[in-house]
Amino acid sequence: MEKRTSHLLAVVLLGLPVAALAHTGHAGHGFFDGLAHPFFGLDHLLAMLVVGIWSVLHARQVWLAPLCFVTLLAAGAVLGQHGLSVPPLEPLVAASVLVLGALLTLPFKPANSVALALVGGFAVFHGLAHGGELAAGGGVLSGMVVGSILLHATGMAFAHCVLKERPRLAQGLGQFVAVFGGGLLLAAVS
Repeated sequence: MEKRTSHLLAVVLLGLPVAALAHTGHAGHGFFDGLAHPFFGLDHLLAMLVVGIWSVLHARQVWLAPLCFVTLLAAGAVLGQHGLSVPPLEPLVAASVLVLGALLTLPFKPANSVALALVGGFAVFHGLAHGGELAAGGGVLSGMVVGSILLHATGMAFAHCVLKERPRLAQGLGQFVAVFGGGLLLAAVS
């Protein structure tokens, strides 16, 4: 097995246990709990970083995809708070990591409308996954929105400063995220 492939496989296998803990009501009850969640939920962390990275590397309007994600994340959370449920959410959230990572590896640039539909759809699923936690108040959602914005901005800065001149590194990162998302997806459906 190629050394790079074995490293990816090892990371995926190490990440499988966290998939079981991804959305168990642990976002807490206040702003700081919501703020912290995107940084400690690996599915959220990777999805939001990749959206920021993708927007710098492939979009004409760099803030459009992150704005779409944050807006529809909040909308999904509010819909979830009001009882909308789309089972099974865990595989859909895991699939978002796989697909968003794959977007970085494509040899072509998908149409903006296609990319925004993917980003927005997955953002709704991420929001729905936390809708029940909003009963404690809007502080959790506000924190998640701010945390998401910070992660998008971090991904954008990383893409601008490091990845723009290193397309092979960006593609490798996309492959890593897609494989990790595949591992999360396998864990979610088993």
